[in-house]
Amino acid sequence: MKMCWLLIFFLILVFEIFPHLALAGSPVKYLPGFEGPLPFELETGYIGVGEADEVQLFYYFIKSQSNPKIDPLIYWFTGGPGCSPLNAILFELGPVELDVRAYNGSLPALFLNPYAYTKVANMIFVDLPVGSGYSYATTQKANHSDDLQSADHAYEFLRKWLVEHQEYLNNPFYVAGDSYSGITVPIVTQVISNGIDMGIKPWINLKGYILGNPVTFSGQDYYKIPFSHGMGLIPDELYKSLVTNCGGEYKHNGPTNSLCSRDMHTFDWLIKDIYQYHILESPCDPVSYDSRRSLYENVQKLKNPATYPGVKCREEWHELSVIWANDENVKEALHVRKGTTGAWERCRSNLSFATIINNTIPYHANLSRKGFRSLIYSGDHDMVMPFISTQTWIKSLNYSIIDDWKSWIVDGQVAGYTRSYSNQLTFATVKGAGHTAPEWKPVECLAMLKCWLSYVPLHSN
Repeated sequence: MKMCWLLIFFLILVFEIFPHLALAGSPVKYLPGFEGPLPFELETGYIGVGEADEVQLFYYFIKSQSNPKIDPLIYWFTGGPGCSPLNAILFELGPVELDVRAYNGSLPALFLNPYAYTKVANMIFVDLPVGSGYSYATTQKANHSDDLQSADHAYEFLRKWLVEHQEYLNNPFYVAGDSYSGITVPIVTQVISNGIDMGIKPWINLKGYILGNPVTFSGQDYYKIPFSHGMGLIPDELYKSLVTNCGGEYKHNGPTNSLCSRDMHTFDWLIKDIYQYHILESPCDPVSYDSRRSLYENVQKLKNPATYPGVKCREEWHELSVIWANDENVKEALHVRKGTTGAWERCRSNLSFATIINNTIPYHANLSRKGFRSLIYSGDHDMVMPFISTQTWIKSLNYSIIDDWKSWIVDGQVAGYTRSYSNQLTFATVKGAGHTAPEWKPVECLAMLKCWLSYVPLHSN
C-alpha cells in the first residue's frame, strides 16, 4: 500500500515538473460564464508533437450531441495564421457562444448555441500552428514553423489523438476550416492521404474536406474589384479603368504601373469605410475601437463602466473572447497549464510563422483525383475573400458540371446558390453571410453541413 502511494506521489511530482508527459485530455464539466453543468461532452488537453514532443498542441474535443458512435469526426482549423479555434467555438459553430448583448464589465456570459455543428458531428479543434491560442513550444527553436511543418504537426497530433480515442477510428473523417485554412486544410488533407497510402497506422477513414471563404492563391485581392463593382460600391468608369490599367498583372504582382496605382488609390479611398468582413455591417467607430491600440488598451476600454451598455460593433464583440479566455478560472476549467503561454490572443500578433505555400489549387486537383469529397462555401457579402475569387479557382480545375446553378432552401427561403461538379466537389454561396459564414447565418450553415454530410444535394431541399 505504501509503495502505491509513493508511486502516485512520484507521478504527480513528475507531471508537475514535466507537464508535457501528462495524459492528453481531461473532461470539462463546467465553464465559467455558463450556469450549471455543460449539457454536452467537452474534453481539452495537450498532445506533444515533434522529435521530442517539443511542440505542445492544445485541443478541444466536443462529442456529437446526436450519435457520436457513427457521426462524422471533423478536424477544424481556424485561419490567421495564428488564430485560435476558440474563435470558431465561441462565435461560429460551437455548442456555446459568448453573450455579447449582456456584457456589463464582468466575466462574459455563455449561452447554448442551438445551431452548433456538434449537433451532427464530433469535432476536434486544435490551436495550430504552435504559438496559437494555448499551444506552446518547450524550446525556442520549436516556436518557429511554416505551412508544411504545421501540416506535419497536425497529422502527428491526429494519429496520437486517435490512438487514445480508438472508438472514433471508423467514423467518417473530414478536415475543415475557413479563411487562411484554405491553405492549411488542403495540405493537411494531402498529408493524411499520403499517410494512408503508405500504410501508416492508425488508419484514418478520410472522406474529404470542407472550406469556407478560403484563401487559395496569391492575387485573390484583385477580386475585390469586380466584387465591389457588382455590389455597387464603385462606379462603372473606375471599374473599367481598373480592369484596363491593372488587369491580369495585378493578380500576381500588385499594381505594376502609375495608372494602376492611381486607380487603386481611388478604389481604396472609396471602400475605406466598408467593413470588409461583411459589407452590410458598420465598422467600429474609430473613437470606440482602434485596431492600432494594444490588445490590453482595447480590453481595458471594454471594462470601463463609462462605455456600458456594452459592446457596439463586431470587433468589440470579438474582444470579449480575450477577456473570457484570459480569466484564471476559465483557464483552470479548460486545464490550461500554468506558465506555458503569455496572454491568450484571438490571433497571435507575434507568431513566428512562414507562409511558404501560396497556391493550393494543385492540392485540390490531386485530392479530387483520389476521390475525396469537398464542400467549398462562400458567404456572399465577404469582401476579404470574395465568392468571385473562389468561383475562379474552382473553374480553373475544369471539372464537368453535374448540377448547374440552383438555389438551396432553408425554412422556405433561399439560403444561397449551389453548383456541383464531377470529382465530388460542391460549391455553395451562403446568402447574406460574411467572411466566417456560420457567424452570420448559423441556421443555414448547419442545414448545409447536415445535407452534405448525409450525401444529400443541397438543392434538393
